[in-house]
Amino acid sequence: MSAPTIVLALLAALSNASASVLQRRAARDEPDVLHGRWPGVRWIVHVLRRPHWLAGAAMLAVSTALQAAALAVGSLSLVQPLLTSELLFTLAVGSVVFQRLPDRRTWLAFAALAVGLALFLGMAAPSPGQATALPGRWPVVGVTLACVVAASVVLARPLRGAPRAALFGLASAVSFAATAALLKEVMGGISRGPVAVLTGWPPYATLATGLVAFVLLQNAFRAGTLTASQPVLTLGDAVVSVGLGWVLFDERIALGAWVLPELIGVALIGLGSIGLARALASGGAWDTVAPPGRNGSRDDDGSP
Repeated sequence: MSAPTIVLALLAALSNASASVLQRRAARDEPDVLHGRWPGVRWIVHVLRRPHWLAGAAMLAVSTALQAAALAVGSLSLVQPLLTSELLFTLAVGSVVFQRLPDRRTWLAFAALAVGLALFLGMAAPSPGQATALPGRWPVVGVTLACVVAASVVLARPLRGAPRAALFGLASAVSFAATAALLKEVMGGISRGPVAVLTGWPPYATLATGLVAFVLLQNAFRAGTLTASQPVLTLGDAVVSVGLGWVLFDERIALGAWVLPELIGVALIGLGSIGLARALASGGAWDTVAPPGRNGSRDDDGSP
């Protein structure tokens, strides 16, 4: 595992976490713009005037640039699992933006996810793989991913609250993993020159898939709390990306005697993510703005 890849991926995770929190902050501010005619258009026009949403969009662009740089020098199976640390950064950034301090259960979940991520990547040691996808793999993979996203959206539509947010988060996670794989394909083709890159299909497929992922992400934020959608988003992205790295780019992770500690790492990541999703910090409203006159800090029982 190269140091530049790790640093770039962690910076991308921090930027993406900041984008998620800021856009969630904007979404919580404006629940009424979805009423009336053309709610989608009204929402887009309205959020374009919201400083938090615009700042979040800018951070998302920064995150994409950092992610592209990491994928140019490292494997998909390393970069995307490292982006799981976004959930840890989300906790830190969200505590500042929402002015609420997490309780002890949340910090335990934080520690479990961090240790699990370090254990999994340390034992798995993902290999670099190919710079571009193996011939003939993209059509089958693309259709499969599109079916998974479509099924998640269909299942989410009749639901409300956390289940709806989680399913939209899953659809967004698969879309972001596909976007990352396509972005790696683009970065792998840069050596052939800008003309070859721009006349090929990967850049445009990357933009289209990224747009779909972004729209699904907004639906996840609007459907429920950040703690319902964010764990599914980050973990789903990591798991799907490891699979895509193997199928498309011939990337490998260590097996044999290393499987047990890898599974322990995955289990800790899962437990940490579930804990962060279920830990109802600040009385169950961690990702809301603290009332005026309060510092957002509470004891574990939710009392001021």
